[in-house]
Amino acid sequence: MKRILALIISSLIWPTITDAQLLIPEPINLQSDNYKTFKITKIVEVLDTICGLEPEAYAITTKNGKVTLTASDRAGIVHARATLAQLVGVGPEEFMYDDAFNGKIAPEINIADKPAFPVRGFMHDTGRNFREIEMLERELDLLAFYKLNVFHWHLTDNPAWRIECKAYPQLNDPQYQRKGRDEGRFYTYDQIRAIIKYAQSRGITVIPEIDMPGHSQYFDKTFGFSMASEQGMAVLKVCLEEFMEEIPAELCPYIHIGSDEVYISDPRGFMQFCEDIITKGGRTALAWYPGLPSSENTISQIWSDEGRRASGKGFPRRYIDSYMGYLNLGNPIVNSANFFLHQLCSVEAADNKAMGGILCLWNDVRVADKIKTFPHNGMPEGLLGFAQSSWGGGKGYEGAHTDLFPKPGTEAYEALTAFEKKMSYHRDNFLEDWNMRWVANASTPWEVSISYQEKDIITEAWGGCVDLNAVCRENGFTAQVGDNICLTTKIHVERDTVITAWVGFDSPSRSTRMSDGIGKQGQWENGGRVFVSCDNDQTSTEILPPKPWDEPEAYRHHRHTWHQAPNELPYTDEQFFWMREPAQIPLKAGWNTIRLVCPRLFNASNWHAAFIPVKQHSDGNISEANGLKFSKPSSLSSQ
Repeated sequence: MKRILALIISSLIWPTITDAQLLIPEPINLQSDNYKTFKITKIVEVLDTICGLEPEAYAITTKNGKVTLTASDRAGIVHARATLAQLVGVGPEEFMYDDAFNGKIAPEINIADKPAFPVRGFMHDTGRNFREIEMLERELDLLAFYKLNVFHWHLTDNPAWRIECKAYPQLNDPQYQRKGRDEGRFYTYDQIRAIIKYAQSRGITVIPEIDMPGHSQYFDKTFGFSMASEQGMAVLKVCLEEFMEEIPAELCPYIHIGSDEVYISDPRGFMQFCEDIITKGGRTALAWYPGLPSSENTISQIWSDEGRRASGKGFPRRYIDSYMGYLNLGNPIVNSANFFLHQLCSVEAADNKAMGGILCLWNDVRVADKIKTFPHNGMPEGLLGFAQSSWGGGKGYEGAHTDLFPKPGTEAYEALTAFEKKMSYHRDNFLEDWNMRWVANASTPWEVSISYQEKDIITEAWGGCVDLNAVCRENGFTAQVGDNICLTTKIHVERDTVITAWVGFDSPSRSTRMSDGIGKQGQWENGGRVFVSCDNDQTSTEILPPKPWDEPEAYRHHRHTWHQAPNELPYTDEQFFWMREPAQIPLKAGWNTIRLVCPRLFNASNWHAAFIPVKQHSDGNISEANGLKFSKPSSLSSQ
């Protein structure tokens, strides 16, 4: 696998300290006096509990071939290794092994670093779609490489109970599980213990989630009664106690009990029942908020707008922010910016209640090819921004709007475009095996023309992918069926050429099939159209999809499809513009106008338009299409 020496030029001279800012997350303190470099001959790990370093904090000193990594706990050592790996070009699958560093060129440098939040996590739902142990281990390597320290393992959901059950083996019987959802697949206790120990070796705490009493259709089907009934609670108690006996508290100090999206007759009694079992087992409980009412000792995980409004200084208990962090919703291009700009818990750093955040990946829709789960949902590109904001702390950028790219001249814009350079570097040097479907795009300017109730509104937007619902909200209205939005930008090239670009007019959520589906043969989805014209000769060309659709007009569902048959149809690459072959865009020397026409066909929760120039490589990876100059929105308005 390709490995480019990170941050070192071919002459082996350390160029500037600012180059080290390509690290994700960026250290809070990095110093070097002489910019000298050397070949690594020895790595020394110093685990010193009286060194004065806070939990997970670390220090790195490099001198004359020797690298010293100092921390007060094992997690700090792992974080130090991750930083060193990024400095010298060692990837996420290798950085835990000393042999990978031998002979690498390192700068003489001193780093002191610590996290802003004690919880920096990633949640994967394996209840709906099972994931192999080898895949989970690879994910854990990636999390550790970017200094995440929690793996929230959602082990049960409506399709299946994914935990071995000795007391009630029928819970693992495929006949009681949803057909097509990896029936009969579950994790043995040996496998669960192995994953937890693997995570611990990488500074990661596993928080298993057993969703109770909601998201448990498999339970009703297996036993013939609900989990919240007297009979169900008796079964559940046996299952929880068996789990805690098999997985001791030193391996698993936290257990997530779910509790959201369910209505039962005695919510307080049920939650007290679950919390008492968890507490008796020597664990701390977590629960979703909003959800069934939990005690002040239970950690709340905020998941909705209602929860976000309730959380803050007056919130009565410890809480974790997952409000902004759903990879499976929205659009991965927009999400990547959102996660970077989002201020976790609305504070710069942790306090006695605000603990941090967990990035979530849910898949209500059945997944056939598990390899596609990450690229379909924008992982790892979403992880990179989250890693920076959760480790470095949220800045609370003024002018940063949810789902809209910030405007040039703002602090948020400057921060995001600088971070995009880091993301591109990591995509090309550490994540080439992860099918990262993202390129830098925040500075693309658009003039936005909105036809709304016989009014014409002219405004501006930025970014290669524009959330049209968010543009309407920003202008004080909600688009209705029949409204129309046009996006216009200009591209300058020195000579006649053909570029390639992702073009798209829809972003289907991976939790429901609500979308207009694939376009008619020879047309874009959602009724979208794209035109390119040369300013010099006024010629105009309509850009059509680059090849015939495999499934034209398929998957059209104008309502949410949760728990319905369409959710059992796996997504294919053709349905996501970021997975498709880029379109050919002919440009002539000089200025060319790109115009996207976006009709509002139905009341979609996701309504996006995208035009993102990309360069596609022979191995399938993508990168920025360099050498293009975009005009500013102000120049568009004046012409």
